[in-house]
Amino acid sequence: MPANLPTSPQRAAEAARPLVLTAFRVVVGLLFACHGAASLFGVLGGTKGGGTVPLGQWPGWWAALIQLLGGALVLLGVGTRTAALLCSGSMAYAYFTVHQEHSLLPLQNGGEPSVMFCWAFLAIAVLGSGPYALDRLLIRRSTAEPAAQPAPAGAHPGRAG
Repeated sequence: MPANLPTSPQRAAEAARPLVLTAFRVVVGLLFACHGAASLFGVLGGTKGGGTVPLGQWPGWWAALIQLLGGALVLLGVGTRTAALLCSGSMAYAYFTVHQEHSLLPLQNGGEPSVMFCWAFLAIAVLGSGPYALDRLLIRRSTAEPAAQPAPAGAHPGRAG
């Protein structure tokens, strides 16, 4: 038995790590993308006041665009670290510019979602997408050994040309 995994629960946790990381990335990305879709298109309940964020409005429309696109990229596992870092930064910006001015603590200023998304995306940016991501599938396909190519006409096998 390896010294770094002495107990059965530790082995089970280690075996589950890829699935848990993937599930975490998918759920966080999906929830974030839903926030963006709600703000941009008025679906899923729309914005707090109802409706959508006006096109191009700073910072709301841009934040919603980051939420929709960044959340979708993280959900799919495409450019995950970069997208997650951008999403994390946008939530830190939201917390300090929107919520912090009302009160110090997130529980008092309504900033819990911003803080949770910020830290969740930071964790994803550090940990990566996990083994079950679209990036991994694309990389695997592009780095697979190409099929043997027929030798050009007139070439002799084994002779350097």
